[in-house]
Amino acid sequence: MTKKIAVLAGDGIGTEIMAEALKVLDFLNADMSLGLTFEDGLIGGAAYDVHKTPFPQQTIDLVKKADAVLLGAVGGKKWESLEIALRPEKGLLGLRSELELFSNLRPALLYPQLAEASTLKPEVISGLDLMIVRELTGGIYFGQPRGVKTLENGERQGFNTLVYTESEIRRIGHSAFKIAQKRNKRLCSVDKANVLECTELWREVMEEVAKEYPDVELSHLYVDNASMQLVRAPKQFDVMVTTNMFGDILSDTAAMLTGSLGMLPSASLDVNGKGMYEPIHGSAPDIAGQGIANPLATILSVALMLRYTFNNEVAAVRIEKAVNDALDGNIRTADIYSEGMTKVSTSEMGDAVIAALK
Repeated sequence: MTKKIAVLAGDGIGTEIMAEALKVLDFLNADMSLGLTFEDGLIGGAAYDVHKTPFPQQTIDLVKKADAVLLGAVGGKKWESLEIALRPEKGLLGLRSELELFSNLRPALLYPQLAEASTLKPEVISGLDLMIVRELTGGIYFGQPRGVKTLENGERQGFNTLVYTESEIRRIGHSAFKIAQKRNKRLCSVDKANVLECTELWREVMEEVAKEYPDVELSHLYVDNASMQLVRAPKQFDVMVTTNMFGDILSDTAAMLTGSLGMLPSASLDVNGKGMYEPIHGSAPDIAGQGIANPLATILSVALMLRYTFNNEVAAVRIEKAVNDALDGNIRTADIYSEGMTKVSTSEMGDAVIAALK
C-alpha cells in the first residue's frame, strides 16, 4: 500500500534544502521498498505569487489527502509589505490549524563532531540527545479574552488568558508518553503549578495519564528551574512536555545548546500521528539561491517522519547514522564550518549523505 507525502518546498532556501531531502527519500524508497509517493504543492510566498494567498485551496486539499507533509521554509523580505493575513507565515499557521497539529516535537541532538560549535563546555553538552514536546494549539497564545483596553483612568491595559481544558492536556500527555516509550522512557513535565492554577491542573492530568504508561518514569519541574537545568545539566533530560508558551521558550534554549540551528529538525503531529515535518531554521533569504544552505535539518526531518508517522525505525536510524558518517568525513556547510574542515555546497552535503547510506 502506497503512502503519499505532500512536498511543500516554500520560500527562500526551501527549494534547495528540499531537493536534498528528496534525494535521500528517493534512495531509501528504492532501496527499502518503502512504497512512498510524492506530490508538490505551494505554500507561503510562493503560493501568494501564484494564487494571491499563502495557503491556497489546492494545497489544503493536498495536505488533507496526504499521509505526511514535508515542508521547507516560508517567508522573506519580498512579502513583508503585505497585510498580515496574506504574509507567508500565515500559510504555515493555516497548515497547522487545518491538520489540527497539536503536538510539536523539537529534538536537540548534539553530534560529537560539532561539540565545539556550542557556547557551553563540551563536557556539559557532549552526548546531548533530548526531545521537547510542546503543546501547539492551546494555552495563552490562543486563550480568550485577549486584547488591549483603556481603563477608566485612561491607562491602557493589555491582557491574555492562559487556559487549557483537561482533554487538551490529556492528548499532549499521551503524545509525550508514547514518544518517551520510543526513547529512554523518561518524561519530565514542565509547569508552574505553584502559582498558576491552569498548570496545577496540567500536573494533575499528567499524573493521571502516567498510570497508563507504567514503563515510563514521570517527573515534574517548574519552568524556571527547567530553564536553569537545561543550561546547567541538559543531559539529565530524555523527553520534556510542556505548554505552548513554555515550550516555545525552552525549545529555543535547547536548540542553541547544539551550536547550530541548521542541524535541527522538527515535527508537528495530530492525534493519529499524521505529521508535518520541517527544519527549524527558517527561509534564510539572505543566502537563498547561493547553494550554501545546510540541508541536514531537513534530511533529519525526514528521519522523524519515517519514525513517528510511518513507524519505520530502521529507515530513520539509517538516515541519522548517514548524517553522522557524513560529518565524520570532515565536510561542512558554511554555517557549521571551522578551520581544517572542507567547506561544501548544499548539494555536496546531500551527496555525502547518499554516499553514507550506500
